[in-house]
Amino acid sequence: MGEEVKAFVPESVLKKQKREEEWALAKKQDLEAAKKKRAESRKLIYSRAKQYAKEYDEQEKELIRLKREAKLKGGFYVDPEAKLLFIVRIRGINAMHPKTRKILQLLRLRQIFNGVFLKVNKATMNMLHRVEPYVTYGYPNLKSVRELIYKRGYGKLNKQRTALTDNSIIEQALGKYGIISTEDLIHEIFTVGPHFKEANNFLWPFKLKAPLGGLKKKRNHYVEGGDAGNRENYINELIRRMN
Repeated sequence: MGEEVKAFVPESVLKKQKREEEWALAKKQDLEAAKKKRAESRKLIYSRAKQYAKEYDEQEKELIRLKREAKLKGGFYVDPEAKLLFIVRIRGINAMHPKTRKILQLLRLRQIFNGVFLKVNKATMNMLHRVEPYVTYGYPNLKSVRELIYKRGYGKLNKQRTALTDNSIIEQALGKYGIISTEDLIHEIFTVGPHFKEANNFLWPFKLKAPLGGLKKKRNHYVEGGDAGNRENYINELIRRMN
């Protein structure tokens, strides 16, 4: 009987098969590693969110306790000086001084109804006094910060305006500062943490809508029944109408 004839396979085909097998194995290992990393980061994000919620709750309880204590003693509780500001531009560019326009550009408020977070210090307050007729600002609470970032938050990724649809976008840009999720970002902004500057620069200026019910008189200061200038805690009510 005739012997079995072995099919001849060219060396190039064998090399190609081997290469493809190696690629498939490497791809499989990468996918498994990514899956494991995602599971670990999900656990970390959950534990951090839990820790932040506890921290905010304790702060709230402490504030209530201090207010009650002051009331019992017949005094008033004075809130500590705010560390965070939210600024909204409310006027256009008509008859604007070039220096004022430059400050608004530095604050990244290039369009009407743009909003940004700012750290309270002497330099920022001096800049705000100069542009006060064109902006309104105040001290946002946790609810406002969270709603702004979740609803209108966009990040700067590769110089592009990117919607914050996934924690991986935040991790990609701010992972090296230990900020890997939206809750981390909110915490860093609200508490004005050590990496506030990087976190705030990552956030694109908020594009808010015109306030529901309109503005009263944007040429006048808030204390004169207008809209411009410092409105302290009442900025939260404006954010609700513009978000």
